[in-house]
Amino acid sequence: MTSSPDMEHPVKAVGYAARDASGVLSPINFSRRETGDEDVRFKVLYCGVCHSDLHSVKNDWLNSKYPLIPGHEIVGVVTEVGSKVKKVKIGDNVGVGCLVGSCRSCDQCAIDQEQLCPKLVFTYNAGTEVTYGGYSDHMVANQHFIVAWPKDLPLDSGAPLLCAGITVYSPMRYYGLDKPGMHVGVVGLGGLGHVAVMFLKALGIKVTVISSSPKKKEEAISKFGADSFLVSRDQAEMEAAVGTMDGIIDTVSADHPIVPLISLLKPNGKLVLVGVPTKPHEVPAFPLLAAHKRTAHKHTSFNQFQTQTSKYKAHKRTNISLICAHEQVSTTNIQITTNIQI
Repeated sequence: MTSSPDMEHPVKAVGYAARDASGVLSPINFSRRETGDEDVRFKVLYCGVCHSDLHSVKNDWLNSKYPLIPGHEIVGVVTEVGSKVKKVKIGDNVGVGCLVGSCRSCDQCAIDQEQLCPKLVFTYNAGTEVTYGGYSDHMVANQHFIVAWPKDLPLDSGAPLLCAGITVYSPMRYYGLDKPGMHVGVVGLGGLGHVAVMFLKALGIKVTVISSSPKKKEEAISKFGADSFLVSRDQAEMEAAVGTMDGIIDTVSADHPIVPLISLLKPNGKLVLVGVPTKPHEVPAFPLLAAHKRTAHKHTSFNQFQTQTSKYKAHKRTNISLICAHEQVSTTNIQITTNIQI
């Protein structure tokens, strides 16, 4: 147990916190630092619910520090700025994603890859003074880690782009899985998966959704525009698709085998892992070496946020709304109400 969060700093705040690994969130009084010269303070209007929030609340990764206030898909309106802030002004809409700090002096920070900084600070459950996330009434962060919100991007539906969106978009770009006419598989159709499908379709790519649940087929094709669907437990379907995909984006956080996924790749194909299961994947070397295939992961850069939003807005058929009402998290496990309209 850390020291009482309402005794650390002078600016009072309220939020919803986990006190232990039960998964229950309840109201908490805490405090945030005063607004520094380069800080931006904003009222939180929306905060996406990421699956990693649930992992952290339940201490699945064995690094949670309680009380823990999750949330790293945070958007709101600026209420105060420091004397050296030039990026935004009072009244502007802004966002904060997964990071709120780095050394700002290493080689990675110099090329806007703060997510690779050895001294990076995550938005919650991190730092020498433990950070608290966006399940709260307001937020304060250095302007470098503030996103100036695009005027034509809705706050509610855009919030998940700060993590879910950039998590799938960044590796598409980095590993070259963004070329029209390519064939890319998406494993899972949850928070990350359905966003991946929409980005890929906006880029002109053939998309196959891969899921263990046949019930996801109609949603994948009719709602999100996937071109085809594979049931991962159907051996005949999987065998028929062997060697057909340029790449696969695996978004699943539950434990699952990846050898069958590797078989779906063409030579030189890439399997990008963006889900974080609680147990390590077993990755045999031979299927990768034999056909120049590879597995990879891309820790995402928030500086690509502006680029991905243009693709999100260009895909006019989609309108995502993920809303978690306060009363839904006050005394029970994290709950999420999802309304997706195509």
